[in-house]
Amino acid sequence: MTKLLVLGLTLFMVMGFFASNAQTIKKTDSTFLRPNYQATALTQDPEIDGDIINDPIWQSIPAITNLLQIRPNYGELVSEKTEVRIAFSNSTFYVAVVCYDKEPEKLVVSDSRRDADLNDEDSFLFIIDTYNDQQNGFLFGTNAQGMEYDAQIDNEGIGNFNTNRQQGGVIGGTNLNWDATWKVRSQLGDYGWSAEFAIPFRSLRFAAGDNKTWGFNCRRNISKNTETAYWTKLPLRFDMKRLSLAGKLNGLNLRNPGNLKLIPYALTQVVNNQAVSPSDTDTKVEVGADIKYSITPSLTLDLTYNTDFAQVEVDDQQVNLDRFNLFFPEKRAFFLENAGQFSVGSPGEVDLFFSRRIGIGEDGSLVPIIGGARLSGKINNTNVGLLSMFTESVDDVGIDANNFSVARVNHDFQGTRSSLGGIFINRAGLGDADDDYNRVYAVDGKWGIGNKAEVNGFVAKSTTPGIEANDHAFKLLANYNWNGWDLRAGYTEVGEGFNPEVGFLQRTAFKKPEFLIYKAHRFKDAGKLLEIRPHVSYRGYWNFDDQLITSFLHVDNHWEFKSGFEIHTGINFTAERVLQDFTISNVVVPEGYYNNEELQFILITNPNNAFSLNTRTIIGGYFNGDRITNSGTANYRIGDRFNTSLTFSHSDIQLDTGNVTAFVSGLRLSYSFTPRMFLQSLIQRNNVSNITSVNARFGWLQNANTGLFVVLNIVKDDDALDAINNQIFTVKYTHRFDLMK
Repeated sequence: MTKLLVLGLTLFMVMGFFASNAQTIKKTDSTFLRPNYQATALTQDPEIDGDIINDPIWQSIPAITNLLQIRPNYGELVSEKTEVRIAFSNSTFYVAVVCYDKEPEKLVVSDSRRDADLNDEDSFLFIIDTYNDQQNGFLFGTNAQGMEYDAQIDNEGIGNFNTNRQQGGVIGGTNLNWDATWKVRSQLGDYGWSAEFAIPFRSLRFAAGDNKTWGFNCRRNISKNTETAYWTKLPLRFDMKRLSLAGKLNGLNLRNPGNLKLIPYALTQVVNNQAVSPSDTDTKVEVGADIKYSITPSLTLDLTYNTDFAQVEVDDQQVNLDRFNLFFPEKRAFFLENAGQFSVGSPGEVDLFFSRRIGIGEDGSLVPIIGGARLSGKINNTNVGLLSMFTESVDDVGIDANNFSVARVNHDFQGTRSSLGGIFINRAGLGDADDDYNRVYAVDGKWGIGNKAEVNGFVAKSTTPGIEANDHAFKLLANYNWNGWDLRAGYTEVGEGFNPEVGFLQRTAFKKPEFLIYKAHRFKDAGKLLEIRPHVSYRGYWNFDDQLITSFLHVDNHWEFKSGFEIHTGINFTAERVLQDFTISNVVVPEGYYNNEELQFILITNPNNAFSLNTRTIIGGYFNGDRITNSGTANYRIGDRFNTSLTFSHSDIQLDTGNVTAFVSGLRLSYSFTPRMFLQSLIQRNNVSNITSVNARFGWLQNANTGLFVVLNIVKDDDALDAINNQIFTVKYTHRFDLMK
């Protein structure tokens, strides 16, 4: 009852805050003024070699120099001189940076792999809002070794609000798997380091015309100081994905560059299923192709035939220690491009469209994709997305041929951070049955209140033969986020008949209120302590008989030090109602209502060091017993070429009905010969299913995720004589032909 009272009061206060302060919020946004920069039109293209200081073209262009720290000394000028210059030609967008450093011998380069994390080393990144809609953009970056980093940003990088789950893939509004065709070169010297970016306009999406304005921001990381600085002044806890606060890049004269690419592939695969017979070997040869055509600079048509994803890294193993569905993020490149345009709902909890339903069966088996088409982009201020894919039948597992179609429209109201959209999702069986279909309709929107607050949500309905009632879902979430404050209150409801077959539900049939009260406080003079972040959050799940099924109240404080070292100290108050017995690794959890408390401790060491550690420990009650869970990741690197990480999760669960010990581990090894040539492996093991798997990949990239891939997958189950035991060896080559230049 106390928890409900706290929840009700918090919801009332937060919603009242929005209502009473909407005008104040709008008026005070002007304290963070956005800078402007005039891009330079070039008549001669610079040589892309990383040498900025000795290039007369670059030296004739005015530089951005006044970057501001967001850490460690908030609001102060960047500690090392930095010069950023921007220019363009008829075909290419250029950015040049000189990162001066008084101690160049202390520069840290931790990873040369494409799209490796740049936060923990000396690096430079910039973001461009090519539609100037203050919502979506493209992110590029590099380090002193010329590594290539790019990502697609949707909805200012904002994703799911869920304080107890961490997801990968496209979750969070940042699509790291988007790969464009571009070039970067860097140079080291006694002055520090410099880098030159050349991005063809045909690799971007934008509106053509004269004297166009883009949003722009840039970031420099200085490893020795654990320092981060931006061109625009940002509130605490924000980064440059917050495009509504980006600076303005003016004077761009943009033409339609023309873009038609043919991307064929050829694949040879050898499968040895030793569980059937040691000599049972199948060999297959496959060919297929993608076509990419820009109808306009902002609207792209993608066609795919005999789609294959053999080069994609396998899923991380997970062990289910609860009653609800596990989430495995999308990793396949075709579905990840422009994925944010098709995302409606709460990622990882209520996904109305979840592309993993296409080409992957419920048991994880592969379903051949015949082909399909996608049209995505922007028409004026309206985002559009159309997707249609066809899959084959798989008789062995009883999967019929299907068509999956999605239609998405979302209109951005210029300069308001507000939008209104709708989506239609359809699965239609291609067999003889007339009632083999599932459809979902939804309307979603966001109301931006200045730069500090917003209210967003969706309303959805599914149509399934045989289900006539309670086939609805909706969510409403209000959020205030400024100067370290993060206040949220929301409500989600999923009806008992809601059935998004091309979506994902973490759990079915629930009513869920939630809130968060969070404050980041930055110290000016507290020795080595940089910041504290006290917060409290709550989420509760009720069924439609008004029974509380799950309750989670989290009280915590994060202690962050200037070195990058962090500890999080928290306590969780949990409640679980089990309506019918279920099992965890063959141990029965009986029907009942369970109240528990647990301590939570997180330790994060300085990620700039060659060895770093991130651990999480939970100690407390669990259903009708107790548990101790230790999980985390240990990272180690040698130079900028060899990286390894060990992930682990160990749970010791002691219940009245029995004991469970669950251990999952994964070892990632990576060696980069060059930024475009790598050897990677992922070795995984869990003791619950007794499955050991090895995924080893060699990649020799050309452009935009094309090139040569050699992949070895081994899966072995030691539980029984007839268990899984197979090896798959794949050689795949993909080439891109630019048919229109």
